Amino acid sequence: MPLRTGSALPSLEGVADWVNGAPNPANLAGKPLLVHFWSISCSICHNVADDVARWQAEYGPRGLAVVGVHQPRGPEELDTAKVAQDAKGPMKIAWPCAIDSEHTIVERFENQFVPAYYVFDADGKLVHRQAGDRGFERLHAKIGELLARDTAAA
Repeated sequence: MPLRTGSALPSLEGVADWVNGAPNPANLAGKPLLVHFWSISCSICHNVADDVARWQAEYGPRGLAVVGVHQPRGPEELDTAKVAQDAKGPMKIAWPCAIDSEHTIVERFENQFVPAYYVFDADGKLVHRQAGDRGFERLHAKIGELLARDTAAA
C-alpha cells in the first residue's frame, strides 16, 4: 500500500543516476514538494508531461519543488542514457529526476503506479496522492491550496 496521508517524506537518497542533478535536501526543506513517478514506456506519462511541466512553471516561482522518479517497469527500461534522453526530451523534465533502476525510492514510497503523484507540505508530510491521468483538477487544486496555506502561514 502506498504512503498514507500524513506520512513523512521518505528519503530521496540512494539513487546513483539523476537527470538534472540530485536534489539538495537543504533546498527542499521547508518547501511544498511534488514527487512525480513516471516510466519511459508509459504512454499516459508522456500524454500528461505537459501538465507536470506547467505545474512546475506555474508553482515553482511560488515555492513548489518538484522531483521526478523514473520507475522502470521492466529490464528494457534500464538504459539510463535512453531514460535521460526521454526525460529531457518528450517528458520535458527540467527538475531533478531520479533514474531509480533498483526501485530504491519506489520501494520507500511503496509506489505501484505510473504516473503517480505525491504532494508533501512544507513540513514534509504527505497531504495528497493520486495515480493515473484523471483527477488533475484535484491535484492542481491541492497544490494551489497548499501554496496558499503555506504563504499565509509565513
